[in-house]
Amino acid sequence: MVVAITTARAFNQDVSAAKRSASTEPLIITDRGEPAYVLLTYADFERLSGRQKSIVDLLRQDDPESDFDFEFPRATFTLREIEL
Repeated sequence: MVVAITTARAFNQDVSAAKRSASTEPLIITDRGEPAYVLLTYADFERLSGRQKSIVDLLRQDDPESDFDFEFPRATFTLREIEL
């Protein structure tokens, strides 16, 4: 796996450059010369952590073109007398 390295100072001075770099590969951020943090995309984080998406995430329609119509059947209730 290819990674990029930057200092905490450089990260603070240009966060946008760090985000661009992390979009293609994980970015290690050093603090006083030692690796301290890793910046990566959320998709990479999910893949590495092995987290499974919830049913809500799986059913969510983020794409506006993925629209579909679904009508729930109307519920009908009937009343009956209770025998005591």
